[in-house]
Amino acid sequence: MNISRREFVRHAALGTAGAMVAPASLQAERREEQPRRPNFLYLMSDQQHWQALGCQDAFFDTPHLDRFAADATLFDRAFCTTPQCSPSRSSMLTGLYPSKTGVMGNVGATGGDKLAAKTIGAMLQEAGYHTAYHGKWHLGGDPGGNAGWDEQNTRANDEQTTARSVEFLQSDRAGQEPFAMVVSYTDPHDIYHFRPGRDKPAVPNITLPKSWHEETFADKPPIHRQFMTDDQGKFIHGAAQDVWEAYHDFYRQKVRLVDRQMGQVLEALRAAGLWEDTIIIIGSDHGDMDTHHRLVFKGPFMYEQMVRVPLLIRVPGTHGGVRRGRIADYDTVNVDLVPTIREFAGMEPIATDGLSLRPLLTGAAEVPRREFVIGQYHGKQRWVNPIRMIRTAGMKYMKYIDHGEELYDLENDPHELVNLAGDPARRKSQRELAAELDRWIAANDDPFYGLKTVPLKR
Repeated sequence: MNISRREFVRHAALGTAGAMVAPASLQAERREEQPRRPNFLYLMSDQQHWQALGCQDAFFDTPHLDRFAADATLFDRAFCTTPQCSPSRSSMLTGLYPSKTGVMGNVGATGGDKLAAKTIGAMLQEAGYHTAYHGKWHLGGDPGGNAGWDEQNTRANDEQTTARSVEFLQSDRAGQEPFAMVVSYTDPHDIYHFRPGRDKPAVPNITLPKSWHEETFADKPPIHRQFMTDDQGKFIHGAAQDVWEAYHDFYRQKVRLVDRQMGQVLEALRAAGLWEDTIIIIGSDHGDMDTHHRLVFKGPFMYEQMVRVPLLIRVPGTHGGVRRGRIADYDTVNVDLVPTIREFAGMEPIATDGLSLRPLLTGAAEVPRREFVIGQYHGKQRWVNPIRMIRTAGMKYMKYIDHGEELYDLENDPHELVNLAGDPARRKSQRELAAELDRWIAANDDPFYGLKTVPLKR
């Protein structure tokens, strides 16, 4: 039997290794018959919306990610479970929605319990992988949630994160056991460092999005405007257009920085001769409003810039990869990463909220499709505004505990400017989506209707 070094040590300690290990000649023969399991490299940014790629919007300067996208699969409709760091990360690493991981809000804020659930790191470690996590963690220090990483460095800036990741790829360890490494960056989350008047645009002729020009907040939940007048948006609310242009460019610059860091890791993987042995996943935990709808950062809203994120996956031909290019008509959610990785690693399926993307990436079988995508939102810091979203290919519906409803016709209003909730002509669509959302809430024991709004304290 071809077992890993870690499994050998464990069974030897139990006095059973001799019974498990086949003769050396048979081991060598089986190694020749069975190709090495793929490595996994997951590069993750923080707060990067789906259009913040040069190959999606030429305003952005991401040459390394654009080059990678040309040789990978790019998902146009990739979603996070929630537009908040900690709960979204809990979904990526467990395959479960935040209402099941227990991490409903950011760790340290209301609803932000530490992650205690088993992660993909522990799953892969048990399967014989060498596991590493470098960079931003934001999931607390619970021993259960932190278990499973042979190397874990979570107190580093982006440059140090890159250096440690490159060092690993250049080491002998990377060429021995199959490895799984998460490289988690802070940028472009440092958009929070933007200061009006101090930070000037680095490029001329900046164009703000359509929704910046046309958003009036009319018929929108009142907390959208309140976020700007009373909370984190105060610094820019009512500012002149050139200040908003500077914000938009500052965000572009932060995206460019993370592109450079990821480019260095990708180059190190190539230089180590591991490119065709490694499945590469590039994504983000959630988006940033980036001036859309005259909003900034993230908050109590579920616009596309919040819930849609970049997702690029490259599966080498040596491991069955056949898909290259853009997929515009398939909805994927970050809970899909765990079942996808497990299937590529040859592990048995487990119960998650996700779907394995392996059949789609390898062309091996017909791929199940979602009829809709669900999104959850709890709150930020102590300001709690529970929201649930259901999104189909053409329509999007949000329900708030205390702040009404939203309904958008994405086909005819892709910028989500006209809230159709309450429109008699759309009553049937609204009722059907609300009923479907309620069925999902009940089937998944989502505590949504038992949650309470907590007003913003000034």
